[in-house]
Amino acid sequence: MKALSLKQPFAELVVSGKKTIEIRKWNTKFRGEFLIHASKRPHKESMKNFGFSELPTGCIVGKATLKDVKHYKDKEAFRSDKDKHLASVEWGDYGFVLENAQRLSEIKCNGKLHFWEFQNEL
Repeated sequence: MKALSLKQPFAELVVSGKKTIEIRKWNTKFRGEFLIHASKRPHKESMKNFGFSELPTGCIVGKATLKDVKHYKDKEAFRSDKDKHLASVEWGDYGFVLENAQRLSEIKCNGKLHFWEFQNEL
């Protein structure tokens, strides 16, 4: 099954349903269900900004479905979805529109860049 690594607290915000668009600098043709991997290193400033002190890292924490990709061609369009992506424009201009996010039991593993294949059993 495909997986995507996200820094904490963004992995947590996705699996808890508070973040429904994941911002990236790259586009993808992939659509469908994928696993959410919490990267080993959290984004410290965002952890503080969202009020987290500690979250799981270096593991699968959930899954979601990538329904569509939005290409934000201007800052106004990006700002109009701020409540969905919770990010700033320097993170990228492609918004991966997510649905059906849910938390799973943690499975320790290493992540990778872009979408990657998780080979283990869930």
